[in-house]
Amino acid sequence: IMANPNIVNVATINGESQGLALGTGDSNVIIAAISSSKVVKVNRITVANVDGTSAADVSVKVVKAAFTSAATGGAGNVGTIYLAKTISVPADASLVLLDTPIYMQEGDALQGGASASGDLEIFVSYDVIA
Repeated sequence: IMANPNIVNVATINGESQGLALGTGDSNVIIAAISSSKVVKVNRITVANVDGTSAADVSVKVVKAAFTSAATGGAGNVGTIYLAKTISVPADASLVLLDTPIYMQEGDALQGGASASGDLEIFVSYDVIA
């Protein structure tokens, strides 16, 4: 069972963000920030199509390492949960994929991929809570 820190007794909340040009395979967008003493609260995910002529599809998923005993899903829900699956982003447009927070725990990963390498850029705003 992975650690699930109590976020009522928070020592620090550090706001962070990062961006990444998506390739055609699954790229880790957030993984390194999640250690046993931290929870990551993802606040917003935006994808921009930087190709001036062609639409491209985006897929974004959370790869869950485990659920804690306090979670309701049980061990059967360990695995991949898509937030977006092959959603078309028009040329020169942006898409807000997430604007309602989700929490990620130790060992979880946020991954993204595109139908055309380098056409889509993902930007994630999140808090690291310790």
